Amino acid sequence: MTVRIDPSVNVLGGSLQLCSSDPMTGFMRNGHCDTCAEDQGNHTVCAVMTDEFLAYSKYLGNDLSTPRPEFRFPGLKAGDQWCLCAGRFLQAHTEGVAPRIRLQATHQRALDIVPLDVLKASAVDAD
Repeated sequence: MTVRIDPSVNVLGGSLQLCSSDPMTGFMRNGHCDTCAEDQGNHTVCAVMTDEFLAYSKYLGNDLSTPRPEFRFPGLKAGDQWCLCAGRFLQAHTEGVAPRIRLQATHQRALDIVPLDVLKASAVDAD
């Protein structure tokens, strides 16, 4: 059984919004960047994929663009929204290849790793 470790609150203090249901994302595959004790990767940042970020991720060994039917994973393309590990987002930010993100769909636990000003600098929904 998966137990959430904190409420579904976004980094702005509001209710966590849906990140994506097509493709279905989230550690719990519920479309939200929710987290739980089993989520060791902190998959809490709702990111809008870019070709540049997908190539970067593949270069680092996490190929998000190739379909994996055995895992019911369609492969991502530019424009898709996906719950990223907070650490990978911060790494991509440092390297200058971070994707845009949706703050209202990014879980507050991302703040354990990524400062709010860094998240806001990449936000598509900064309001």
